[in-house]
Amino acid sequence: MSKAMRQMLEQSGRAGVARGEAASDPVSDEARGPLVEHPGTGLAKSKAGTGGLLEAALTRQNLQTAWKRVKANKGAAGVDRLSIEQTAQVMRQHWPETRQALLTGRYRPSPVRKVMIPKPDGSQRELGIPTVLDRLIQQALLQVLQPLIDPTFSEHSHGFRPGRRAHDAVKAARAYVQSGKRVVVDVDLAQFFDRVNHDILIDRLRKRINDAGVIRLIRAYLNAGIMDGGVVVDRHLGTPQGGPLSPLLANVLLDEVDKALEARGYSFARYADDCNVYVGSHKAGERVMAYLRRLYAGLKLQINEAKSAVASAFGRKFLGYTLWVAKGKEVKCKVAHKALDNFKARVRQLTRRSGGRSMEQTVEKLRPYLLGWKAYFGLAQTPKVWRELDEWLRHRLRAIQLKHWNRSKTIYRELKAMGAKENVAKQVAGNCHRWWRNSAKLLNSVLSIAYFDRLGVPRLS
Repeated sequence: MSKAMRQMLEQSGRAGVARGEAASDPVSDEARGPLVEHPGTGLAKSKAGTGGLLEAALTRQNLQTAWKRVKANKGAAGVDRLSIEQTAQVMRQHWPETRQALLTGRYRPSPVRKVMIPKPDGSQRELGIPTVLDRLIQQALLQVLQPLIDPTFSEHSHGFRPGRRAHDAVKAARAYVQSGKRVVVDVDLAQFFDRVNHDILIDRLRKRINDAGVIRLIRAYLNAGIMDGGVVVDRHLGTPQGGPLSPLLANVLLDEVDKALEARGYSFARYADDCNVYVGSHKAGERVMAYLRRLYAGLKLQINEAKSAVASAFGRKFLGYTLWVAKGKEVKCKVAHKALDNFKARVRQLTRRSGGRSMEQTVEKLRPYLLGWKAYFGLAQTPKVWRELDEWLRHRLRAIQLKHWNRSKTIYRELKAMGAKENVAKQVAGNCHRWWRNSAKLLNSVLSIAYFDRLGVPRLS
């Protein structure tokens, strides 16, 4: 990056902290719902086959497509604290210099900004947020590289690939178990994204693309470092989650394991670093586990022994789902218990009764999460569970409404205004501080399912 551009970034960076992308909360963004993959990656084509890829990535048309994707993804600002709008202003003046630096190998990416994302189990996951400019460049690279590299991946790989999603991996797992392979080798990699070996990854990447400029730039992104507490920490391992290129690079590295499993004819499904292999016996599963240990060790990756196991396919979760056997010995999917617990915890967080929001505002904040969760777990074949979740959700919203009304006189007045019968309004108002117990039975006739439908609360069932 040029000296003039760095000065421009420093001068304008602090001005946008309170608005635009810098005002986004990455923690709430991350926790908003299950991951939704974007179908628009992999659209750009290189005119020169596997040569001139960097030039193809930096064409006006490809950059415009990448810019639209970056804007659509929103997200928080990086270490420069520049929003999307501010970055656009800087680029109008300095993009020719930046483009020349990219083509000549002089461009140095900014460090990523470290953000710790809380997990439902109380632990944290590290996320590295690149600057908007670096996200644009990575997205432009992705659009050129993905059409070339993705077709070489295994058919058993489903994560972060155009036209594929988590549902495909779950369906494959269900089909394997239905065929009689009732034992799963469930492998969890320990801190995968933090332990990717740069030399091994670059070596595997060179085997797929022949463009020194692209390889050099990707190496620069891997080595960019991470800013933690105002101090830039060098990184010699890992590819931080948060950049557009990280999922593709992960698939490049792990495809070697996929191809080894394919060569031996194993039935498996992989989504990012989650890999399940399905076999007919526990003894066969132990052999596969030993084989996987050797394969991952060759990539300098480590299996998390505490979370990995050879076990019954009906006792393990995969991508938030578990399997069960229905009548007629048909294998079906359901939402894993942990995913259900996480759902309720997130709903409680989004609908805190002390939030001071109206019911309409509460529903507006809750709605995107419910729609995303429903879409992700749409494969679940348990109608009773969906109905119970709907009932629990409406029960909670009724309790919140009583809390908002607070006083018995207010509760009586509001219920009568909504058409409640006299005895219903009096009984509910008389128990005004017993929020949870009072928000069932009698109140259901007033704050009915139709009422929540009108508010726009999505039904899960």
